Amino acid sequence: MTHENLPAGRLLSRREVVTFLGATGVAWLMTRGLNPKQAVAGTLEPPCVVRPEQTEGPYFVDERLNRSDIRTDPANGRVKAGTPLALTVLVSRLTDGHCQPLPGAQVDIWHCDAMGVYSDVQDPGFDTTGQKFLRGYQVTDPRGSVQFMTVYPGWYPGRTVHIHFKIRTAPMVRRSFEFTSQLYFNDELTDRVHTAQPYATTGPRTTRNQQDWIFRRGGAQLLLAPIPTADGYSATFTIGLQYS
Repeated sequence: MTHENLPAGRLLSRREVVTFLGATGVAWLMTRGLNPKQAVAGTLEPPCVVRPEQTEGPYFVDERLNRSDIRTDPANGRVKAGTPLALTVLVSRLTDGHCQPLPGAQVDIWHCDAMGVYSDVQDPGFDTTGQKFLRGYQVTDPRGSVQFMTVYPGWYPGRTVHIHFKIRTAPMVRRSFEFTSQLYFNDELTDRVHTAQPYATTGPRTTRNQQDWIFRRGGAQLLLAPIPTADGYSATFTIGLQYS
């Protein structure tokens, strides 16, 4: 079990053993009233399907990196190795019972590399301070769409394979709507991807979806469905927000 099971707060070692506090919650659709901490996700046409909000974890760094291709480290221009993954996020807002595209929202994603390492953090196993690989944001277009080019994530002890994401409607304003969660992958697909290099270097992963405390709190509703491309995979995730 890792510190990512805790709400965002003081920085803990990723491998520090902690007690799971049940910090993650499910954002439910209400029939009246708009709560700034409620969100629903699903198709861009009603009815929207509820999905869970999940913990940010300790490794979010607000780098303000406006870029679509997050594979490179701007500090040195190096491209992270791994199976390419083209990720599209479609963001909508629930209004009068209908999901309408939400333009102008900032969508951040961040995740570990093929070796299980995050950028710009300190950990007992590594220090990547100053590096910014596999982090970035895009602003939704009139269709509510953002696109990222990244790599299929690796793994590290205590967590299943995942991608963090955060949506903010006005990130530079003191009062703004924010929704944070995580995206997951089918175990069988991950097994296939991780047989290739550089993933195979780390050996078989120790935590699968159903063994992950965070995944078990709604992760089945946050699964991506990647489809093969010429050199990797592409996936689309749709999410609708309800807020005042």
